[in-house]
Amino acid sequence: DEGGIKSATIKVSGPYSFGYLKGEAGVHRLVRISPFDSQKRRHTSFTSVYASPVIDDTIEIDLKPEDYRLDTYRAGGAGGQHVNKTDSAVRITHYATGIVVQCQNERSQVMNKDVAFKMLKSRLYEYYREEKEKEHQKDAIEKKEITWGSQIRSYVFQPYTMVKDHRTGVTVGNIQAVMDGEIGDFIEGYLQWAQKEE
Repeated sequence: DEGGIKSATIKVSGPYSFGYLKGEAGVHRLVRISPFDSQKRRHTSFTSVYASPVIDDTIEIDLKPEDYRLDTYRAGGAGGQHVNKTDSAVRITHYATGIVVQCQNERSQVMNKDVAFKMLKSRLYEYYREEKEKEHQKDAIEKKEITWGSQIRSYVFQPYTMVKDHRTGVTVGNIQAVMDGEIGDFIEGYLQWAQKEE
């Protein structure tokens, strides 16, 4: 909060990127002399890393006649010369989801049907978007609370330099290389460790 980035989202593209990076999810602990401390004391910071796959959000609503039932009925209204003479109101029931929409505001059955189909497509889009979100949550990794003892990896700059993964035991002395993105040893170590855990 005082001099860094509070939160950031990055997208990593490439073959098996989620499979490789899911092991990075968890709490990471950094020990260093803070550049914001005039007395040059050692500070410990934590960050919570969360990994989730990018899902295809394209939702196409394709309505076939066998997917729904269309009912027409007489619209109740304020009266007028056509009152109760034509079945201008429309109700559409979508079988798979149970969603029901109806429209009787327009003057003709054709117009009511057009509005009802637009309403149904909109409701179906929302329904399928929520279903995809549920699927997405199943694939996502649980976000860990930032607390002592919950860290998966420590990055120590002071009094010595070392990066250690607490799950796998993988240790790297060249901390600057790790900070510059060389995390291959940790990824490999995690994948081997996770296989044994299964």
